[in-house]
Parts: sequence; structure tokens; C-alpha cells
Amino acid sequence: MISLFFQDLSWAQTANVKAQEYHGGHTGYTTGNAHSHNDYERPFAFWTSWNQGFGSIEADIFLEGEELLVAHDKAQLAGKRTLDSLYLRPLEQCIRKNNGKVYSGNDRRLQLMIDIKTAATPTLQKLVEKLNAYPAITSCKTVDIVISGNRPDAATFSSWPEWIRFDGDLKLEYSKEALQRINMLSGNFKNYSSWNGKGRLPEAEMRNLQQLVDKAHRLNKKIRFWNAPDMINSWYTYIDLGFDYINTDHVEELGTFFRQLPDRYVQKISQHDVYQPLHKNDGRTKKVKNVILLIGDGTGLPQWYAGYTANGGKLNVFNMRYTGLSKTSSFDNYITDSAPGATAFSSGEKTNNRAVGVDHSGNRLILLPEILQRKRIRSGVITSGDIRDATPASFYAHRSERSDYRGIANDLVQSHLSLLMGSGKLEIPTLDSIKSLNKNLKLETDEVAGRPAAERNGWAGNAFDSAVALLSTGNEGFFLVVEGAQIDHGGHANKLPYLVAEVLDFDKVIGKAMSFADTNGETLVIVTADHETGGLTLTAGDIGRAVVGGQFSTSDHTAIPVPVFAYGPGANLFTGVFENTAIFKFILQAFGFPSQK
Repeated sequence: MISLFFQDLSWAQTANVKAQEYHGGHTGYTTGNAHSHNDYERPFAFWTSWNQGFGSIEADIFLEGEELLVAHDKAQLAGKRTLDSLYLRPLEQCIRKNNGKVYSGNDRRLQLMIDIKTAATPTLQKLVEKLNAYPAITSCKTVDIVISGNRPDAATFSSWPEWIRFDGDLKLEYSKEALQRINMLSGNFKNYSSWNGKGRLPEAEMRNLQQLVDKAHRLNKKIRFWNAPDMINSWYTYIDLGFDYINTDHVEELGTFFRQLPDRYVQKISQHDVYQPLHKNDGRTKKVKNVILLIGDGTGLPQWYAGYTANGGKLNVFNMRYTGLSKTSSFDNYITDSAPGATAFSSGEKTNNRAVGVDHSGNRLILLPEILQRKRIRSGVITSGDIRDATPASFYAHRSERSDYRGIANDLVQSHLSLLMGSGKLEIPTLDSIKSLNKNLKLETDEVAGRPAAERNGWAGNAFDSAVALLSTGNEGFFLVVEGAQIDHGGHANKLPYLVAEVLDFDKVIGKAMSFADTNGETLVIVTADHETGGLTLTAGDIGRAVVGGQFSTSDHTAIPVPVFAYGPGANLFTGVFENTAIFKFILQAFGFPSQK
């Protein structure tokens, strides 16, 4: 068995892949922790796994006459595939090409582990003889040569060349002298667990495995298990247990898993306490004075539950008792984008993808802020994205193309909004000209609003407080839209830590809205999304440890219905399964408007 172990730096670093923000993954785990089982059975032995950056490449060897052949059993020896041709010459080629290192520009150690299938001593003697012909390998300071399988007596370990190391057996105890020549400890997973990799590893078996890992690490040795379940669920479990090497027959899949791990796993994220709602007006059938609509762009149930898990099993939105499901399709597409998704809320009409504030024929729609203004109810919009983006624009603009930023900015002049806050640079008309032409609009742009949650320093919460203070000065009530825009960004980028940080930042504002509703007594709070983004599936997690892992099926939106949560008077309207356009109707009904415009 030959194993190549690359320590310290990942394949992504080797390929000079730029690091991204919000890397919350398992610290230290890379493709260097992967072991390619029966590597020689792949079409391109050595190279496939080496190009993936695997830390271990397995090949079994047999001594046949004067040659070392690579095979799983004797029946395969007829192929005459030699250790030299499949592994030693390719490895030597890498070292020479990279100026004495296994990888260019990297000081990662490489463990070459050879599993002997024939008699230990004569086979190892022949291996030493053969390796002496490869001084580039034996003298390489970033290579360890480790012997597994049939090994000589441990008492003789120190008699072999210094560059020969050994794989220890977990079932055995070794002398201090022998341990000095042992690089790692290995064991058959089936000796310790009958787990098939699905569901949760039984508690007793988990404790047993954890004790073995702890034992190896106390001896300052790495540990691996062979004959272990080989799937994404089990990979997460092995990492949680601290296995140093993970065996696989799925080289590309495990390579992808490890490279994506920093973007698919969340741990040690900043948590927040949640507001404890009073529920004293919750669900009461009475006219409301204020409505706060919070739109988590791209936020489906997996996104919410990922945030709930990472926040240690608490989330403001999950303290809302009235829930429903919104069907998100647009007029012309099974899968909506944000423009018709938000226009459904603002107008009660289905429109085409990419259209804001117009119907499917391009005709101008009457939007909620205009309707509410008839009763002197003021409207405001806050977004953690660009104020010209589809979701905020759906409450003031009328354009068939959401990227018509110049036209969207011009629509602000005729806007019925009293407040608009977010990021974004306005070209024509300018910010000052909009303010002078529409004196009823308080327009604030701040580049901080468009930064990731960790850099916004509570901007959304402060903006919410300012908006409520401004809009509450009138006696007729208000309608406030708050968009968590960058949850969607995390979904598009398939970066779970980014996404979760945005969900938690948004949930803090939800807590503020619920607190205001309790204090005010006449406020309905609604939380929903325009669509789900990323096709997120949660594949690992532990609420007690506040860690969560997931995988994405797409970098785009999906058609899955999204949750709707409601709190306060009129919250009872938002139950069941309904079209997204119903949210517009329910808002009007809560305000006491007729169901028709």
C-alpha cells in the first residue's frame, strides 16, 4: 500500500485559489487528509489522486522474483504493473520538477506508505534496494516512506534505514524505541463499529473510536481507519472525531468535499440572544396601524435552520407561532427571481422574471406605498444591498428590466416612499437631485450597508431603529420593508458561513421588530422570502456545539416554497399554503383596506 500524505496546505492553495470571506469550516482539514483506497485500480494511478492533492495514495505490492508488482491479489499480477512505473518514477518526476519538493512552492510533507503483501523481510529488503536507486525520493526532506501491511518485528524497526518509517497497528502496544520509528497508527473500522455510515454513529461506538483517536494523539501519532463507510455523512463524522486520514474510493467526490469544506461548514460564529415575545396581541383579529415586512432574500427553511443551529438552538423568527408557505413562481417561470418575487408582495400581481413594478405586459402596477399613501400611511424600505436592486426597487420602480438602474433611479423622483436606506451609487439623477425633486423622501445611502454582516457593525439594526423613529412620528401608521439582501449572496456563492452570518444579522432585526410590536400593540410583523437560493441541504450539524454543515445543489434560485412567519394582530391570516401574491392582500386586509385595489 502506498500512501501520499500532504500536510499543512490544501490543494486549493496549491492551485492558488483565492481565499474567500467567512471561512468557518473544520480547522486544518484539507485534501491532505484524504486517502485514495486501491489507487492503482484507477485509470490514472498516482496522478488522479496527486492532482486532487490527496494525502494518501494506496498501492499493495508483491515481491515476484526480482520485481515489485502492484496488485490487490495474486490473480492481478499478470498485468506486470510495477511499483517503479506507477509510483516511484512519477513521484521522482514531481520532486525533480519542483526543485526537491513534492509540490511547487510548498513545504508540505508527503507520506509514501507501502503496504507489503508478501513476506515482510525479503520484500522490504528488495524495496530498500529499489529505493536506493531513487535518491531524489529518499533524500527529499518533505517525504516520509512508511511501511504497512506485512511488517518486520517491531523490535527491528530501528535497524532499517533512517528514511524508512512504519505504520503502527492500533491493537498493539509498542516500546518507546519502536514508537520513534512509527509515523501513524491504523486499524480496521469494522473491529470497532458496525455503523454503515447512515444516520448517527451509535454513541457507545463513537466513544470507543474517540478514545482510540485520543490515545493516538497522546502518543503524538496520527490515526487512520480502513474498511470504513465512505459517504459524505461519514466524512463529516470522521472529521468530528479527529481522524487524521479518511479512506475513500470516491477520489473526485472527496477531493471536492475537502476543497469546499470551508464554505460548507459553520462553527464558532458570533451568536446572539433572542427576544422573548409576549404574544399578548398575537393572532388577534383587529385592524393594525403598522406593518413590518421583513424579506430574507433567498431564505428558505434550510437557511433558517442553519442559522438556528449555528446560534445554538435559538432564533427570533422561530418564536413566531403563525406560519405558512408561499409559492414563489413568477408569471413566466417556474423559478422566480427577486424582481417578480418582491413585486408579488408590493402589487399582488404575478409578473415576468426580471420585471419590477410592472405586469407581464409591461404595464405600470399600483404598488403598496401608493395605495397606503391614500390613508396617509407612510412607507419605508431598508436593504442591506443596493437600493436599486430588484427587491427594494419593487416597492417604488416600474421597469420591465431590473438592471435598468438609470430608469429605476429616475423612478425614485416619483416614489411614494417616505424613507429608503441602503447602499448604492446613483448616477442620473444624482442623490442630491432626487432629494430636491422628492422632498417627501428621506434617502440615505451608506457603503457600509452593502458590506458583509461582520463589517456592517450592526448597521441593519441601527437603520431599523432610525426608520421606526421617523415613520412613527405620524399618527396614521406606517409600512416598513426590511430586506436581508446578502443571504441571497451567500446562497449564490454556495458559502454557508457567509449565508449563516447574514441570517443571524437579519434575525437580530426580526427580534427588534417583535419587541416593537409588543410595545406598540398595533403592529403586524411578517417574515418571508422572495425565493430560496442555492438548493441548500443540511448534511451535518450539532445544535449543542452550534455547528452545521450543508451542501448546495445549484448556484441559482430554486422553486421550493418558502416559509412565512407572522407575529402580532392579523398574524392568523398567514397560515396554510398560498401564492406569494396573497401576502399583498393579507397586508391590505390587516390595514383594513378592501381586498381589491
